[in-house]
Amino acid sequence: MKPGQQPTAPTGQFQNVKDVENAAKSRMDKVVADLQHEMATIRTGRASVNLFDGITVEAYGSPMPINHVATLHVPEPSLITIQPYDVSQIGAIEKAIRASDLGLNPSNDGKLIRVPIPTPTEERRKELVKQLHHIAEDHRVASRNIRRDSNEAVKKLLKDKLISEDDDRRAHDDIQKMTDSIIAKIDQLAKAKEKDILEVK
Repeated sequence: MKPGQQPTAPTGQFQNVKDVENAAKSRMDKVVADLQHEMATIRTGRASVNLFDGITVEAYGSPMPINHVATLHVPEPSLITIQPYDVSQIGAIEKAIRASDLGLNPSNDGKLIRVPIPTPTEERRKELVKQLHHIAEDHRVASRNIRRDSNEAVKKLLKDKLISEDDDRRAHDDIQKMTDSIIAKIDQLAKAKEKDILEVK
């Protein structure tokens, strides 16, 4: 997620503080969901079908997510198997995995693709942690951007005399608390993922 990528709500559409806070909560929940999705694609030493979430396969003339053209399984902690629905797509699937930046080496027997998940080197783990920190920071920035939009929406309500100055102060406090809570959640998720990356299998 790039900073500011979250959809911005037009500041003039709110009639009261509750509307502003509900919109802020909904957008912040999306930030957390997006973070979880992005973190799932960072490779640890443990096999996970989520690794392939960002990979698309050229199938039937258009790019399709890998899980739309095959069934993915984790038969053991360091192996993922991919069973194409149509075996004629096996080459395209294998090519897409090789072309990704995951550094994996798939092989197939004509029917099934096997993808061994090697344990990352210490250097690779450090790179992954750096990547994780960058992703987490992007999501913190997105949360702060939502706080800014929400505060502007509240100021507009005050200016339009739809709320009192007390309401304005309370709303700013509540929006700050909501932002602090979301950033704490981002920190907690990133910390757990970092532990997962650095854990030597």
